[in-house]
Amino acid sequence: MTWQRSTVAPDGTHHRVDEREMYAARFFRVQKFHEPGLAPVVDASGAYHIVTDGTAAYSARFLQTWGFYGGRAAVQDQRGWFHILADGRDLTPERFDWCGNFQNGRCTVRAQSGLYFHITESGKPAYPDRYLYAGDFRDGSAVIRCPESGLCTHIDSDGRRVHGKWLIDLDVFHKGYARARDRSGWFHIDATGRPLTNHRYAEVEPFYNGHARVLTHDGEYQVVDEQGHVLASVGRYPHDRFHQVSALLVGNWRTDTIAAAVSLGVFDRLPARCAELAGAIAAPEDSVMRLLGALWELGLVDRREDGLWKATLNGQLLDRRSIPNLVDAATEYGGPLRECWSHLREAIRSPQWRPLDIFASAAADPDRTGGFQRMLAMYAQHDYSEIARMLPFQEARTIVDVAGGTGVLASMIADQFSAADVVVLERPEVCELACADRTHPRVQFVSGDLFDLWPVRADGFVMSRVLHDWNDDDARRILRHARAAMSPGGMGVIIEMLLDDATPFGRLCDLHLKVVTGGRERTLDQIGGLVHEAGFRLMRVEPTPSIVSTVVVEAV
Repeated sequence: MTWQRSTVAPDGTHHRVDEREMYAARFFRVQKFHEPGLAPVVDASGAYHIVTDGTAAYSARFLQTWGFYGGRAAVQDQRGWFHILADGRDLTPERFDWCGNFQNGRCTVRAQSGLYFHITESGKPAYPDRYLYAGDFRDGSAVIRCPESGLCTHIDSDGRRVHGKWLIDLDVFHKGYARARDRSGWFHIDATGRPLTNHRYAEVEPFYNGHARVLTHDGEYQVVDEQGHVLASVGRYPHDRFHQVSALLVGNWRTDTIAAAVSLGVFDRLPARCAELAGAIAAPEDSVMRLLGALWELGLVDRREDGLWKATLNGQLLDRRSIPNLVDAATEYGGPLRECWSHLREAIRSPQWRPLDIFASAAADPDRTGGFQRMLAMYAQHDYSEIARMLPFQEARTIVDVAGGTGVLASMIADQFSAADVVVLERPEVCELACADRTHPRVQFVSGDLFDLWPVRADGFVMSRVLHDWNDDDARRILRHARAAMSPGGMGVIIEMLLDDATPFGRLCDLHLKVVTGGRERTLDQIGGLVHEAGFRLMRVEPTPSIVSTVVVEAV
């Protein structure tokens, strides 16, 4: 008999070779044999490994045991996870929260801190970094997920970046290519991180002899080659294109339903039964039931068997009691911003389209000012939570947050850079609103106009989603005033969602800006041109956990 031909018996209690039992013993559970001829088993004494005659390979017992890979097996005892050698000895005394299997001389482990890294065959860390996730090595590289940005890249066995590209999701390399995903969909990359084509798909499979099956966003399964050429159509995803497009046509139904529910305070009163809710908002019970039904279809509420309606996790973002929430955003998108979109045809046709100043409009309405600024603050709180520690202001004495609203990001910056003065440059009414509800003792608010000289000098500045609200001429003026307020060598950070010519992501938001503010989303090249004309040098670009990137510039 040879363990290489062995199989696990159908009842999972022992091993067989050629339908013959390898040994007489029976276990609660067994797994396959692995080199050097050991198999994990569990019986009343615990978990351990056996040799081919069914006897224990060593005396130790564990809570769990797994197969040997590279002469080492992952096991768990009361103190945690670790690896053992074939004779049962510990590889190292250190315990982990979890261990993988050795592949290519490296093994993924999760530390007690919850972060992942790889260890060498001696059990020592292969590099100093720690990650949200680290996968197995294959063909000399592994996928890791960055704890700061939440994005993925490939590293080699010593922890060095293979190509330096960061993506939403990644797979290991297979025959020279890896599956990758950005915000527009899935595609394949080569060893340099370069996309093989500009196509993006709903799904992709690895290449098999130069061909891969993909699912288009239109619902067609195709076989493509490495150049993206369609070689065959192999079926369709079962959905109705007619009704899919029809659903796009009534997207305003969703906006209006959510805005109405928020204005009526529906989410603020959940959980509740329909009759209770109808009484609370003074509406007919049948109408409220139909509104709840629509919110149910949108995945924002759910109904228990006893008739109690509850907000889902998504629906809780529309409850004023939740922080952060999108209550004020629902009011804006269902009201003033929805009205702006009614002028879309005019905006498209007019070569010199210039909408009303939305910021001045919001400021002119005292009832709207607070909600408008709360909306911006909620987005800042969600999008910028990890950005402050990425900023290059270690040497700065004064940092200006340009058009920084009520100071959410500025407060994060003040916490990160305790030696710097942090100034928010804003409209007078926003400064007044922020000062009435002062949230950070080291953040100062200074009234000013983006299109005038700054009333403050700066060693560093942040423009978080400022430039995208303005056309190119206005953006240049803002940047020139920023340059005038700085000395050579001063650092600035422009936070924007960057368009990529290869993908459609962000294009609907770009159209929104054209209609509402007259601004635009931009590519990195477009932003680079603006900063160069204003007297800055583009230093680097870094992704963030949000949809935005940080563009670091230096005053020259």
